[in-house]
Amino acid sequence: MPDCLSSQEHPASPGAWRASLALRFADDGGTTRLVDNRHLGPLRVQKALYPEGGAVCHAIVVHPPGGVVGGDQLAIRAEVGAQAHALLTTPGAAKWYKANGKRSRQDVRLLVGAAASLEWLPQETIFFDHADVALEQHVALAADASYIGGEILCMGRRASGEAFGAGRISQRSQIRRGGKLIWWEQGVLLGGRLDSPLGMRGASVCATLIAAGKPLPAALLGELRDDLGALAGAVNVGVSQAKGVLVARHLGDDSELARHIMLAVWRRLRPHLLERVAVVPRIWHT
Repeated sequence: MPDCLSSQEHPASPGAWRASLALRFADDGGTTRLVDNRHLGPLRVQKALYPEGGAVCHAIVVHPPGGVVGGDQLAIRAEVGAQAHALLTTPGAAKWYKANGKRSRQDVRLLVGAAASLEWLPQETIFFDHADVALEQHVALAADASYIGGEILCMGRRASGEAFGAGRISQRSQIRRGGKLIWWEQGVLLGGRLDSPLGMRGASVCATLIAAGKPLPAALLGELRDDLGALAGAVNVGVSQAKGVLVARHLGDDSELARHIMLAVWRRLRPHLLERVAVVPRIWHT
């Protein structure tokens, strides 16, 4: 498997970390196994976990430094082979610190084979004031593969009274299914300008969950919206579906509420899309 990140494309700043992780999962008679696990620098998966039986392999992506500083570059590549099923998450919140004049980057590339499934569900991401971060995500699905991906972005540290007063967060994400582009999104969030009605409308937390695969029937989509309507405090929530892609979004100021909302969506989607009940990774409770 090639290196996750081209040093010629984005050379690391002097003194910055350049870390990459390359994973490959394969089906072995009904058991999903982590058959390739390569890392460079402080980014790794320690072992495969099976909290819901052998068919689904859970892996926890660990970044030992605990935070990303200006100039650091992280690259993750995960490939799920035909008929395999993997769930990737993180042990805690990702922290992106003050840039100090250097932009940090994260590049995630996910490849999902025929009749395979991948769940990319990292815990929340916290951007400290003056962070300068570029995030990219590319998902390539076989025509009959399934994918669920989520993110919770926290701008500043509201609990500590720190706003995202300055800095820059850029994002680009795309999903291809059978080689055809089915989702493309890009945007930039600028510190001190989060109150724009075209941006976050003054909110400090935004959450998104995207599912690609079997469309959710109208009745189940209605039940999902009822679930969210009954969730205490669940305001500024929207769910839409088009061409086999379902998107749920939330704007607010509470990362815990954002997590509850995204979990409610995931619990409703997973049994339909992946034919499995939602088994919450134990690490989320620690």
